[in-house]
This record gives sequence, C-alpha cells and structure tokens, in this order.
Amino acid sequence: MIQLIDPALDAYSEKHSHQPIPLLQELEAYTYKHCKWPQMVTGSVQGALLRMLVQLTHAKRILEVGLFTGYSALTMAEVLPEDGSITSCEIDEGNAAVARSFIDRSPHGHKINICMGPALETIAGLDGQYDLIFLDADKENYCSYYDQLLPILRSGGLLIADNVLWSGRVLEPKEETDHAVVAFNDKVSNDPTVEVVLLTVRDGVSLIRKK
Repeated sequence: MIQLIDPALDAYSEKHSHQPIPLLQELEAYTYKHCKWPQMVTGSVQGALLRMLVQLTHAKRILEVGLFTGYSALTMAEVLPEDGSITSCEIDEGNAAVARSFIDRSPHGHKINICMGPALETIAGLDGQYDLIFLDADKENYCSYYDQLLPILRSGGLLIADNVLWSGRVLEPKEETDHAVVAFNDKVSNDPTVEVVLLTVRDGVSLIRKK
C-alpha cells in the first residue's frame, strides 16, 4: 500500500487526534505482529473519526461489514450507549478469534455481535434499520454491498465506506479490484438518493448520508 500523504504529516495528524485506549493500542500492535495484512487495521486516526461520527449521528444500531481483528468495532462500541449494538460481519475465523479475545476484555464488548459467514448472506437475513453502517470488506463486492445496505440504512443515516482511494490506484485502475472501487465511487457519486463526501483519510473514506 502506497503512502498517500507525507509520513511526517500522518504522524502529526495521529499525535493531534483523540488517543486510543491501551486495549486498542495493544490490539493494533498484536495485529501488526501476528496477523496477515496488518495494514487493514483501522488505527488511531480513523478510529477517532469513527467514534466521533457515532457520537455526532447519535447512532444506537450499527452494522459493520468487515470485522478484521476488531479495532473499529471496539472503538465504536466505546461511545455507544449501553443499549446500543454493533452487528459485525466477518468471514475469516482466525481474524474473528483475535477480535473475540480483545472484545472479551472490553467493558463494551457486550455491545458487539459477530456474525460469521459471507457478508452478503448475513445482510440478506437482517431485520430493521441501522443508524450507521461501516463498510470495510472485499472491494470486488462493494457495489453489491451498497445495493443491499442502502435499503436498511435509515433516512438521514450514515454509511461509511473505507479504502475508496485504494492506494491511489483509482486514478489508473488496472486490476479487477481497482475497477471495482472505481465503479463503487462512481455509483455513489451518481446516486441522487444520497449525499457523499470522499475524504483523503488514510486510504480514503467516503461519508454517505442517505437523504
């Protein structure tokens, strides 16, 4: 993954953003030491953004598509009310096992429910509306996820899509995944039922508000 901004500026941003609790710092360090594709971990700056968006939207019911090792779920659970909940989709049992080991140590872990299996199947079986959805799963299915997720997002709700700059490869797409991310970005920007802003945070984050 290429560095989209100057590493010094990245470090400056991290230093001047909300600092994660020790459990999240430990989780990030563990992920980098023991897990494949550790750069997928949310990290402190994006984590700070997520927790702020949860608070600003007053979200109580959250859906996460892509748990990985649990950083994003835990950082959002921190600021959820006691009766709030996060449904998190994950397909890799190894990642889920790591996530569970940290979720079990958190006083907010009871707010997180992990659903194992292909996310498209999990989403198809969900009931009710969600206040906030965080999409951070396989990019080839981003458009399919979008089609499934928008109907279960409440009016005025927020869909947050990660990796929408795809290491800059959206500018010159070559591989299938590159084209999938480009297609997703085009689909969202041309959808009259939403408002969107694409932020250059880490690998690109789109904030998509359903009208």
